[in-house]
Amino acid sequence: MENKEISQAVIGRLPRYFRYLGELKDQGIERISSQELSDIMDVTASQIRQDFNNFGGFGQQGYGYKVEYLYEEIGKILGLDKTHNLIIIGAGNLGQALANYMNFERRGFLFRGIFDNDPALYGKKIREMEVKPIEEMESFVRENQIDIAVLTIPKSSAESVAKRLVDNGIKGIWNFAHVDLDVPKRIQVENVHLSDSVMKLTYNIHRYEQEEK
Repeated sequence: MENKEISQAVIGRLPRYFRYLGELKDQGIERISSQELSDIMDVTASQIRQDFNNFGGFGQQGYGYKVEYLYEEIGKILGLDKTHNLIIIGAGNLGQALANYMNFERRGFLFRGIFDNDPALYGKKIREMEVKPIEEMESFVRENQIDIAVLTIPKSSAESVAKRLVDNGIKGIWNFAHVDLDVPKRIQVENVHLSDSVMKLTYNIHRYEQEEK
């Protein structure tokens, strides 16, 4: 397949395709058309075909898509055919909740450790994993080939921690700190601003209420 730039909008829809196709596969459905997938996902059939054509199409006109094949191919595009070693920086409520999210392993994200700068948390076990001092973070990243770091720490310390991670070979950061990180382009960052998400929700509630008047 030709190496071309794929829009972030398309990339943003891939995990949703993957999730729905996984559910269809679990239901024993072997084949599906773009229109049938459209009805389930509330995405137009033409948009689905355009999205898939960015990666070669996956189907035949009038024949539809093989669900298991499409599920596996989108998984490969998302990098889920490989395992990724993951650590969490910040053992507060959010960090602990993410550490306990069992679906990580199903997707190939292997939880390897959790770190914090609060001595009161050192040694606390989260899924049989002891919270370690953040001073041990750099050597742990190097020695355990950690790919991804999850930041659930205050924004005041996020920049300095991110720099330490980058300097020690991290490839990607899943950032829950409310700050946009300044890192080299080679480092992939996914920012999760929880307040942005809930404000989008309240906007849509307000818009719907206005339309109903």
